[in-house]
Amino acid sequence: MTEREHRTVLLRGGDVHSPADPFATAMVVERGHVAWVGSEGAADAFASGADEVIDLEGALVTPAFTDAHVHTTATGLALTGLDLSAAATLGEALALVRRFAATRTADRVLLGHGWDAARWPEGRPPTRAELDEATGGRPLYLPRVDVHSAVATSALLDLVPGVTDLPGHRADGPLTGAAHHAVRAAAHASITPAQRTEAQRAALGRAASLGIGTVHECAGPDISDEADFTALLALAAGGEPGPRVVGYWAEPVAGEEDARRIRELGALGAAGDLFVDGSLGSHTACLHEPYADAPGATGTAHLDTAAVAAHVTACTRAGLQAGFHAIGDAAVSTVVDGVRAAAETVGLHRIRAARHRVEHAEMLTPETVAAFAELGLTASVQPAFDAAWGGDDGMYARRLGADRARTLNPYAALLRAGVPLAFGSDSPVTPLDPWGTVRAAAFHRTPEHRVSVRAAFTAHTRGGWRATGRDDAGVLVPGAPADFAVWRTGDLVVQAPDDRVARWSTDPRSGTPGLPDLGPDAPLPVCLRTVVGGRTVYVRPNE
Repeated sequence: MTEREHRTVLLRGGDVHSPADPFATAMVVERGHVAWVGSEGAADAFASGADEVIDLEGALVTPAFTDAHVHTTATGLALTGLDLSAAATLGEALALVRRFAATRTADRVLLGHGWDAARWPEGRPPTRAELDEATGGRPLYLPRVDVHSAVATSALLDLVPGVTDLPGHRADGPLTGAAHHAVRAAAHASITPAQRTEAQRAALGRAASLGIGTVHECAGPDISDEADFTALLALAAGGEPGPRVVGYWAEPVAGEEDARRIRELGALGAAGDLFVDGSLGSHTACLHEPYADAPGATGTAHLDTAAVAAHVTACTRAGLQAGFHAIGDAAVSTVVDGVRAAAETVGLHRIRAARHRVEHAEMLTPETVAAFAELGLTASVQPAFDAAWGGDDGMYARRLGADRARTLNPYAALLRAGVPLAFGSDSPVTPLDPWGTVRAAAFHRTPEHRVSVRAAFTAHTRGGWRATGRDDAGVLVPGAPADFAVWRTGDLVVQAPDDRVARWSTDPRSGTPGLPDLGPDAPLPVCLRTVVGGRTVYVRPNE
């Protein structure tokens, strides 16, 4: 612990969101932990002994957010590279590619992100010939917004021997499966250490500026590489100000030797994006029934029940957290069946104690929700997916039909069943945006799936810590890590317990700490300061 982290800091004159005192206006931080929360009058006793007194000037103090699913380097590359998420047409996207290629003359491979042909009037992705022309024949890797398929130029494909023979290769269309993974590996191999560090710093800096104190890096051999993963963990642990990074490495574990290697990488678990299937947008999520807009297609299955069971059994015996990427209903069923089979081998109590994770878990049924609760599985989910692709006219409805689409992302049912929720962004698939994530869950496009702002906030703070096995953090109470953010916000409100979203209460007798009004028309809070372990990692510049 540094000398600065030993300091005693008193924050006063604001609103402190703490279950220890719903009326708290002040907080004391000592040795990287919360030492006290309470009223303004009682804070006077701490003022003389404090090394620093911060006047909150009416600001709100909350626990820092935890983003439970991030791809940090890819996020940074999207921040520093070509972002096509705002392109409204195919022509506009190609114009952006041309402009980017003209300005990045030193890049060995051009990297972009974020296109979504479903939003373009042309209704199709760029062809290889169009990209070859736009880049002047240079290598370009351009993943779709969900990162489960990509388009690439001929020059990049030339760097991947045998790619035309791999599953998922198409002569003139988006690459999926093994072909996509091979091309992505070739593109990422071109990134210099300096570029990688620049991208990682940009992503962590953006996270800190949004009040995010911890990110869960979901890495793996099909997503990045070991050098990228270990460099990120070293950067986060090296003393630079920024969020905590909890690393997950998505590689199958067969026994103790594999588990030991996962630990040596610095990973908390063999979890994250260990793919059971793909994504709905790319028609690769694995379904029980065919896609509505692709008759006969049911997606791609990467793991079967036996493989899931073997991985979970080995991880549980090794004391390692396991986890999977599963979006389609067939993929979720495979995970549930596999974890249940593992429980028959090692015992249900050991499975539950391990807190294994399922990432995304979008297409759930009442039976699989009940199974998550039975098996103690954490649902690591992304409410921004519903905000981006839900609704009767959204991508989900086009892929599945409106009736099936309305069943997706049932957060209220998960909470009612007692399933632990951890919220994240899957950035760069959807942006780092914690308050927007909370609002997306509270105003889910399907009303019966909505949860209270308070429940959503908990899932995005304490839920992320619990997903890593920590029950003592993500909340501002004495003894907890001093991970918090200071916000400029409007009036604080308390949701009425008998109506989760539609009506609001400001009655102080509720005894519930207030949170900002996140109604659809309300401005989101602005982060003024982020503190991690008692160390300030972000201060908003003077305006």
